[in-house]
Amino acid sequence: MSDVTFPTDRQRPFDPPDEATELRERADMHRMTFADGHRGWLVTGYSAARAVLAHPRFSNRPDLAHPPIQGSLLRMRMQKDARTPPGFFLRMDEPEHARFRRLLTGQFTVRRMKMLEPRVEEIANVCLDDMAAAGGPVDLVEKFALPIPSLVICELLGVPYEDRAQFQEDTKLLVNLETKAEDAMAALGRITAFMYGLVQRKRKEPADDLISGLIESGELDDEELAGVSLLLLVAGHETTANMLGLGTYALLTNPAQLAAMRDDPSVVENGVEELLRYLTIIHLGPMRTALEDVEIEGNLIKAGECVALHLPTVNRDPSRFPDGDRLDVARPAGGHLTFGHGIHQCLGQQLARIEMRIGYPALLRRFPGLRLAVTPEEVPMRSDMSIYGVHRLPVTW
Repeated sequence: MSDVTFPTDRQRPFDPPDEATELRERADMHRMTFADGHRGWLVTGYSAARAVLAHPRFSNRPDLAHPPIQGSLLRMRMQKDARTPPGFFLRMDEPEHARFRRLLTGQFTVRRMKMLEPRVEEIANVCLDDMAAAGGPVDLVEKFALPIPSLVICELLGVPYEDRAQFQEDTKLLVNLETKAEDAMAALGRITAFMYGLVQRKRKEPADDLISGLIESGELDDEELAGVSLLLLVAGHETTANMLGLGTYALLTNPAQLAAMRDDPSVVENGVEELLRYLTIIHLGPMRTALEDVEIEGNLIKAGECVALHLPTVNRDPSRFPDGDRLDVARPAGGHLTFGHGIHQCLGQQLARIEMRIGYPALLRRFPGLRLAVTPEEVPMRSDMSIYGVHRLPVTW
């Protein structure tokens, strides 16, 4: 049997590609040809994906990875030639990764995130007030889904919110698979320079924010602080913004599930987990590279072979999620791999959950007549981005 390629073409906006589902029905793992000709593996099954993410002999370093699709080929070639930015610990292995993770874990405790809830509620209500004042139709991404996580992460880090326009635009360039490699690297350079300047200002004038707290620890230099802050800034608004937008779109096309999220507070926590599982906005990767020969589910992955995980399909695996192709906000929470698993599991996942647990019900209760202002076919999907979602979501009420 010939090698497969990474499936990307979705037939329906909320479902994984049919090709990926068919592959999972055949087996959990498949030999795959990457865009640069590398012969590695594609994982479509839940247990195999969890095993890869937890295994200590897989690397997350970009210089060892291979591009899964053509859109990322040139960019990854440039990244291989460039060192990982100091402090960008997501792309580091142990023990370097653990050094940064240890410093940040205390900043993202469940208790500290819970303390942010009143401020998240205030921000959400201000966004809703602005929507009401503008009157429909509006773009929900612009007015609600993007401002909430952007404001929250800016306040948490100590980034001036008035500077958001440039870093949001540069972030879009970074996650757009069609962005030229040199443009993506230039965008990365601009955000890094901005964060470096902010770190230097915080050294002179510290405040009650995460960057100032990291400076006070005395364990990181300015380049490392800028890299950590860059990672948190990009990850802290791009992912949650797309979940708020895409999740609202999914609920608007499923009235019974929308009503449950709006009217039954006991459903909201499970509902957020279900939307995270059902929609799985990380639709290109993650990827890992074997540092030595590793056996997963009876398959020998040789040292140097790259493994690409197809998370949207993994999170629909019926062996772990019965009837997983159906959205059910009352489904018992937990188990999905949307935030990853193992040492690289998303550090800010509790903050993302809080923003969604507050955001969805607040929006649906404030505008009980919320509906699409265009046909579903007219909603532009982010199929061209490494993080899935909607480019715009025109709504009215």
